[in-house]
Amino acid sequence: MTEPSANAEVTLRYFAWLRERVGVSEERLKLPSEIRTVSDLLAWQSRRGPPFDHAFAKPDAIRVALDHAHVKPTAAIGSAREIAFFPPVTGG
Repeated sequence: MTEPSANAEVTLRYFAWLRERVGVSEERLKLPSEIRTVSDLLAWQSRRGPPFDHAFAKPDAIRVALDHAHVKPTAAIGSAREIAFFPPVTGG
């Protein structure tokens, strides 16, 4: 992925218990320039204050997709336009 644009907005989407905890299913915003990786973003989310601090208190329990592709915490956000957060999926 390319470097993020300073003026680019991204859509953040929240699923399952994350949506319930933050109180919205999605939001559109500009990320701070220091956020380069998924780990950076998860840490930033936990510092946003209520209700994000509670929802993102355990970042290891959150899965992330950039533009519909599942990624690891070390992944660069780059030019992603949509970032989705969801709990791990279990089979049955």
